[in-house]
Amino acid sequence: MTVFAAVTTVTTKNAVVPAAVAGAAAPAGPPLAPGVAARELELKRAEFELAVQLGHIRTVPDPGGGHRRVTAREVARLRAAEGFPEGLRERVRTVGTAEGAELLGIAPGRFTKLARTGRFAPVRCYLNRYRAVVWLYLADELVELALRRPELLSGRHPEPDRDRDWRPRNWRARRIAMLARLTDDQWELAAAVAATLDSAHLAHIVPDPYERAHLRRLRPETFRVHPESPTARGVTDALVLADEPDEIDWCRLRLVEALADARDQGPAPGPALDAGPAPADPLAGGPEAAPAAGRPSLRRAGVPVQRSLLGRLRRGGRPGRGGRRPAPSS
Repeated sequence: MTVFAAVTTVTTKNAVVPAAVAGAAAPAGPPLAPGVAARELELKRAEFELAVQLGHIRTVPDPGGGHRRVTAREVARLRAAEGFPEGLRERVRTVGTAEGAELLGIAPGRFTKLARTGRFAPVRCYLNRYRAVVWLYLADELVELALRRPELLSGRHPEPDRDRDWRPRNWRARRIAMLARLTDDQWELAAAVAATLDSAHLAHIVPDPYERAHLRRLRPETFRVHPESPTARGVTDALVLADEPDEIDWCRLRLVEALADARDQGPAPGPALDAGPAPADPLAGGPEAAPAAGRPSLRRAGVPVQRSLLGRLRRGGRPGRGGRRPAPSS
């Protein structure tokens, strides 16, 4: 996304100073809870959460272990920015198919074809009353596409492969990247990646049942469905899972890397000394014993481990063979 840098100013009682300096000079106070920070930044709660996930609002861990918080200095920096609060709101504005097509000046059918072929990635989704997935996109990214690839908005456009829809895959990759920005805990990051794999793949990569149980406890929520129903839950659960061989391979490799970093940070909670045998795992394909001290190590088993996962995810890394489909010639 194109970023325009500008030096803005803030008028104080005695002088006009750069906004960055004003933010740096803001009095340091206790970090603000998300709700308070959202009000200070004149954002709705959903807008605030998306701004945090996209990295527009920097957060710090809550010493008490609750939701991440926002420093008073960060709030001052954002409030001093040019165009506040409309500029910040515009960066997190989302649109559906109809509004997105209107924004680009094209028919909704053409907009859907562009989305299905991976020209832009959804940032959010929800289920409508018919239990169909509704995709939402960043308005900012659609405008960028129009400026960068105007030829996509007119003339003939190749028909998408009816058996291939890149929206779920791109949403999953983006979701992992956004979740990575919200945590410094390597086990939580590993859980976000593990959520994309079914039980068979997970049991193969994570043979320790206590580690699997810990990853399940930390599994991030997809989105709430009202009213809740088994059908709706089945749709959301399936939406999270990688469903093509190359994407599954990408997720398996990333989970190996994330687990190595998580184990370096600290072991997953294990049984008490008198807790008895390991818990039964009906999804693992058989009984498994795993005393805490004897847990298998992928590193010792000779599995190559790379250490750049967290950085790549926080930069929005995608599956190596096509988080976004290569653009066909127009």
